Amino acid sequence: MTRRTDIHPDPARPEVGASFFSTWRVGTPLRQRQTVEAVAETWERRPWPAEGLLGYFLYAAKDGSGLLHYSQWADEQTYEAFVKTRRQERNDAIDTAVPGIERVGLGRYRHYRALTGDDHGARVPGCVVIVDVEFDGPDPARQRAWVDAVQEALAAEPNLHPGGISAHFHLATDGTRVLNYAEWETAQHHMDALAPPGDGVGSPTELWRRVQDWPGLRSSTVSRYEYALGLVPD
Repeated sequence: MTRRTDIHPDPARPEVGASFFSTWRVGTPLRQRQTVEAVAETWERRPWPAEGLLGYFLYAAKDGSGLLHYSQWADEQTYEAFVKTRRQERNDAIDTAVPGIERVGLGRYRHYRALTGDDHGARVPGCVVIVDVEFDGPDPARQRAWVDAVQEALAAEPNLHPGGISAHFHLATDGTRVLNYAEWETAQHHMDALAPPGDGVGSPTELWRRVQDWPGLRSSTVSRYEYALGLVPD
C-alpha cells in the first residue's frame, strides 16, 4: 500500500541507486494545489508500484507555477519497468482531475556528495532550493571536479549563512549537468544569502570565482520550492 509522510527525504540514503527529478508546469497556485491532491489520491488508491521505489516526493514552486517531482529508486531498471507498466495510467488519472498539465522534462541522476552542518538533522527545511548547472557537453570528470571545487569554496567561506542546512549534489547520468538539492530553513534565508553583492550565496573570493567561471559551464538556474507531499510504501 501507499501512505503519505511529512518526513523529508534523505538524498544521501545509501539504498538509492537512481534519483529522478522532473518538473511540471501547472500555471497557478490553485492548480498547483489541485495537482498535488490529484497525485496523492491517484497513488493512494493504488498499490505501491515497485519494491525498488523507495520514495516519491512533490515540491511546490514558490511562485505557484509548477511542481518538482523527486523519486528515489534502487536502480534504473526498476524505474524502466514502472514506466512500461504503471506510469501512464497514473498520469492519465491525474490529467483527468487537472487537465492541461505540461510535463517539462525529466532528469536521471546519481547522488555524488553531501555537504552538511553538524546540526543538520535537528533542523527541518522550510525551503528546498534546486540549483541546476549545465555544461557544454558530457564529461563525468568535469562534473565531479566542479562539485569538489564548490566543496573547497564552501569550506573556506568566511560568511556562511546560518539558514543553510545541507547541499546534496547529484550528477546527471549523461554527464552534462549537476543538480544541487539544497535545504534551507526558509525561503527568506536563501534570499538573504543572495542579497549581498556577488554571484550566488558565496563571498567574492577567488575560490568562488573559480566555481562560477569553470570552463565549459553553460548555465546555472536557481528555483525555490516548498515540500508539498511525500509518498512511501506502507
